[in-house]
Amino acid sequence: MPVERQELADDEVAARAGLAARVRELAEVAVLTGVDAAEAAAVADEIEALTARLAVGRREAPPYVASSTGILERHTANPVNGTLNPFAPPVDLTSDPDGTVRGEFTLSPLYEGPPSYVHGGVSAMVLDQALGMAAAVSGRPGMTANLELRYRRPTPLGVPLHVEARFSRVEGRKIWASGSIAGPDGRVTVEATAMFIEPQRFVTSRH
Repeated sequence: MPVERQELADDEVAARAGLAARVRELAEVAVLTGVDAAEAAAVADEIEALTARLAVGRREAPPYVASSTGILERHTANPVNGTLNPFAPPVDLTSDPDGTVRGEFTLSPLYEGPPSYVHGGVSAMVLDQALGMAAAVSGRPGMTANLELRYRRPTPLGVPLHVEARFSRVEGRKIWASGSIAGPDGRVTVEATAMFIEPQRFVTSRH
C-alpha cells in the first residue's frame, strides 16, 4: 500500500530547510570537534532531547512538494540535492537550454574516503543524480538500470567541484546519459555513463 506523504507549503519548506542546514553543520562539526569526552557526552544528551522534540508526530515517509505537472517532487529529501536532507551536500543542479545539467558544489570531510579526498561512492551518487536529471530534462525521465564509472584521478575535498551531464540517446523505454565531475583546475576526476528505464507510470502526489 502507498505511504501517505505530507505536502509542505512554502513556509514549511523554508523552516525545514533551515533545520536541515543546522543539522548539516552539526554533523560536520561532530566529525571535526576537538572537545573532551565529557563535553561530547553532554552535547549528545542535548541532541537526544532535541531529537525527541522532533520525533513528536513523526511520519512514515519524507514530505513532498507537488510539481505543476502533479508528479511527486521528491527532491526535498533527496540525498544529493535535497534541501530538507541534512546529509545531502547539497548539490545545486540546473539545466541549460540545450539540456545540459550542471552543478557547482563543495564536499566537506563528511564525505571523505581516502584522506583529503572524496569517497568514490559519493562521486557515484552525485553523478547518478545529475545523469538522471539529464534524462528527465530530455523529456524521458527514468530509473537507473546501469551506471558505469571511470575514476581518472582522486576528487579533492573542500574545493569547488563541477558536475556536468547530458542526455545522449533513447531506444524504446531506455534512455542513456553521460557526465563527469571536474576539480577547480578543470581536470576531470570521474566520468560516468548510465542507462535509465522509463517507468510505465509515475507516483503522484495523491500517494
